[in-house]
Amino acid sequence: MSKTRHAAIGIHHPVNGKRPPVTRLRLLRRVHLFALLLIGVLIIGIVIVASIRAARADALAQTAREQSTRYVIVTQPTAVSGDYLLRLPGSLQALVEAPIYARVGGYLTRWYKDIGDPVKQGELLAQLDVPELTQQLNEALALQRQTATNLKLAESTFERWEALRKRDAVSPQEFDEKRNGLAVANAAAAASLATVKRLQEQVGYSRITAPFAGVITRRNIDVGNLIDAGSGTKLLFTLAKSDQLRAYIYVPQNYALQVKIGDKADITLREMPGRKFSGTIVRTAKAIDPITRTLQVEVSLTNDNGVLLPGAYAEVAIRTKTSEANKVVAVPGNTLLFRPDGPRVGVVNAEGKVHLQPVKISREMGIDIELSSGLSIGDRIIVNPPDGLAEGDMVTVAKPAAPASIAPSAAKPESRKAP
Repeated sequence: MSKTRHAAIGIHHPVNGKRPPVTRLRLLRRVHLFALLLIGVLIIGIVIVASIRAARADALAQTAREQSTRYVIVTQPTAVSGDYLLRLPGSLQALVEAPIYARVGGYLTRWYKDIGDPVKQGELLAQLDVPELTQQLNEALALQRQTATNLKLAESTFERWEALRKRDAVSPQEFDEKRNGLAVANAAAAASLATVKRLQEQVGYSRITAPFAGVITRRNIDVGNLIDAGSGTKLLFTLAKSDQLRAYIYVPQNYALQVKIGDKADITLREMPGRKFSGTIVRTAKAIDPITRTLQVEVSLTNDNGVLLPGAYAEVAIRTKTSEANKVVAVPGNTLLFRPDGPRVGVVNAEGKVHLQPVKISREMGIDIELSSGLSIGDRIIVNPPDGLAEGDMVTVAKPAAPASIAPSAAKPESRKAP
């Protein structure tokens, strides 16, 4: 009975003094399954950790590569014509330009010429009212008539006394007195006449006339203005003769000896692109300014059609011929590296490798510098190279930023209908 119950519940009794074999396969299978599961979990964990570490290592390596990469901006040299020695700024001036002031004081009654009007020599520009001066002239004329009358009386008296002296009817003393009276009357008449002429000339200055033919470039007066005499007072007009112009330029001392009288120059203006006006160097100061270390040079040019305006800013290029015209290139001044063995320029080849190319400076033109040797037109040169740049460094050329596009709303405002 107990055996049957034990057999039903899986309890086996020993057979022949030995316990029957316990069914261990199921237990071993469970142990093996658990061990395999544990090993699988460990392997998965190891794989996950290794993957994370590899990703972090790749990211770190990528960051290191990006930080170690040098990005540079490059430009290319531009060709320079060797026909010009120098290009210098200048200001155009009229060949003859004069400020016009009043010689006498008075009130302006009328002006006849305004800015831009051409005038001839001696043409009337304005008229002044000078009542005080006119009154002084009238007084001088009356005095002149009086002295002329006294002179006639002195002459007739002297003639009579001269006849009496010949007959010894008068004493020599009385005759000398009459002769001196004639001389005094003659001097008084001459003085009064000189006063009249002076006042007539001053009254004539009430007519403001043009001293030469030209164009009125400034008018600073109007009817009713009180005008004082003298150059230190109010300026009336400015007159310029603009059919012939001149431009003053200041040549650096390094090129002063290369500038000769008679050399040709081309004058250009930014507002007239593509047009050149020919000029000639007519004179130089023949001395270096000790303050600026420059030589003042005057360039003369014709302006028969009146296209050029006095006072305009212009660029003057002095012509010259060089044998190395096709070798001269211009580069920005911020591309040079100054090393103990001479100036260098960082040239980047197709693989991104840097070569420090020796160059020879021909002329410094301010922002740009002309080089006579070392570079060609197609070279890529580094802008603002770092001081630590060395031969053979690897760099990456940065692409120029694209211009910002205009938003549609900014380019064309939205129209709204009125309520």
